[in-house]
Amino acid sequence: MKRRTLMQSGVALAGALLGGAVIAQRWPSKPVTIVVPFGAGGRTTDPLARMLAEELGKMLGGTFVVENKPGANGNIGAAYVKGAAPDGHVVLFTGAGTMATNLALYKNLPFHPQKDFEPVIVVGNVPNILVVHPSIPVNNVKEFVEYVKKNPGANFGTTGNGSSMHTAAELFRQSTQTTMTHVPFNGAGPATTSLLSGEVPIMFQLVPGIATHVKANKVKALAVMAPQRSVALPDVPTMAEAGFPKIESTTWLCFAAPKGTPKAVVDSLNGAVNKILAQPAFRERLAGMGVEPMGGTPAEFATFLDAEIKKWGEVVRGAGVVIE
Repeated sequence: MKRRTLMQSGVALAGALLGGAVIAQRWPSKPVTIVVPFGAGGRTTDPLARMLAEELGKMLGGTFVVENKPGANGNIGAAYVKGAAPDGHVVLFTGAGTMATNLALYKNLPFHPQKDFEPVIVVGNVPNILVVHPSIPVNNVKEFVEYVKKNPGANFGTTGNGSSMHTAAELFRQSTQTTMTHVPFNGAGPATTSLLSGEVPIMFQLVPGIATHVKANKVKALAVMAPQRSVALPDVPTMAEAGFPKIESTTWLCFAAPKGTPKAVVDSLNGAVNKILAQPAFRERLAGMGVEPMGGTPAEFATFLDAEIKKWGEVVRGAGVVIE
C-alpha cells in the first residue's frame, strides 16, 4: 500500500511538473499587459517598464504592452492587478512605495503585498541622496548632523507625505536623532526648484532627479543612501563611507504577478528579466538612468520584500505618518 501511494504521489508530481512546463511553453499565449501604477513619462518607472516590455517581446516572442493606471501612490494600479486573472498576462511593475511602504502608510490598503501577489523579480534600484543648498555651511554628513542639531526644525522638501523622499528623510532623522520640518510639494519639479533657490535647502532626492544639478555645483551632494556609490555620481560617498552604515534608502523597482500565477510562468518571466539585466548594452542604459541593476530569484525577492516591509513599517510608524 505504501509503495502504491508513493507511486501515485510520484505520478502526481510528474504530472504537475509536466503541466507547469506546458504552461511555460504556452506563455505568453496573448499580449501581456505590464501595469505601471503611475502616470506615463517620468524619469524611471514608466520608461524602464517600456524598455523591459520591448526586450521581453524580443526574448519571449510575445507582445508586451505598458498600461498606466496612476493614483493613490500606486494603490489603484496594484489593486487592478490583484484582481486580474492569475495567468501571467497581467503583471505589475512598480516600486518600493507600493510594495513595502504603503502597507504601514494607508489605513485601508486595497491589497496586501505579500498575500495578493507572487514576487517575480527586483529589477533594480534608484538611490536616495542627501543634497543641500550651497548656503548650508556643511561639506559632509557628520557636519550636516551637527548643523541640524544646532538648527532644529530645518526645512527639507519632498514630493509629498509617504513619498520615498519623505521616508528617506524620516529614516535619517530617526537614525541621527535630529529634528527637521517636512515641507511637502506637489511633485519633484517644485520641490527641486525650491531646493535650487535655497527656499527649502535640504532634500533627500533620488539620484536621477538631481545628478545634473550636482554636477553643475548648484547643490552639494553629501551622501548616497545605498550600499554602493552611484554610477551617475561616482564621486559622492555612501552613507556607510560617511560614517552612517545603517542609513540606506533606495526606490527599488520590481515585477509582481497576481497570487496564484503558475510557478512556471513566474520562473519564465524571472529568467527572461535576469537575462536582460545581464546584457551589457541594457546595463549601460540603466546606468544612464541612474538605476542600479539587481535581479535574482523569486524566493530572494520574497525574502527581500519581508525585510523591506518590516524596515519601512517601523520608519512610518515612528514618524506617525498615516494617510486615510
